Amino acid sequence: MKLHYCGKYDLNPDSLPHGEHKENAHKFKEVNSTKQLAIIANIGCIIIMILLAIPALIRCWDYIGGWSLPLGCVASVLVLFPHEFLHAICFKEDVYLYTNLKQGLIFVVGTETMSKSRFIFMSLLPNIVFGAIPYIIGMIFPSLIFFTALGVISIGMGFGDYYNVFNALTQMPKGSRTYLYGLNSWWYMPQ
Repeated sequence: MKLHYCGKYDLNPDSLPHGEHKENAHKFKEVNSTKQLAIIANIGCIIIMILLAIPALIRCWDYIGGWSLPLGCVASVLVLFPHEFLHAICFKEDVYLYTNLKQGLIFVVGTETMSKSRFIFMSLLPNIVFGAIPYIIGMIFPSLIFFTALGVISIGMGFGDYYNVFNALTQMPKGSRTYLYGLNSWWYMPQ
């Protein structure tokens, strides 16, 4: 994997690196508008965070106070770049990192194809490392509310990744491969 920082994303999907379309490739059935995806992702994020925060507050109530909770919230923002780096290491070839902080965008794009299972792993890895593991630690040890807060917010912020996993699981047949083209995922059956 070789990571290239490409700077600010200009909101033009045609400006993103991409390979050639594969024969008989099928575009994932997903929302086509970046704005529509942002709305869905933000609503999904909030719902997930509320559902995780309720048991977390019940479990960790005695430990709310001090700096641990706010530091966990701040840490969830500080792991945004490491989150994308974990996506990037799942690629074998060149990967391109884009940002547009005004729009709340940080993402990586790779041009290679990958199996369904590798795509799902790539999508979930940062959410496991920065979300599920800290959340579980915080729920087991409620005094470590820093981890609980980090986990709740990081899991919620991964909603776009879960959307990709859902699409892969429901649309890609066994043995198919996937690749990114612009902001969309495509799948095909190798010859």
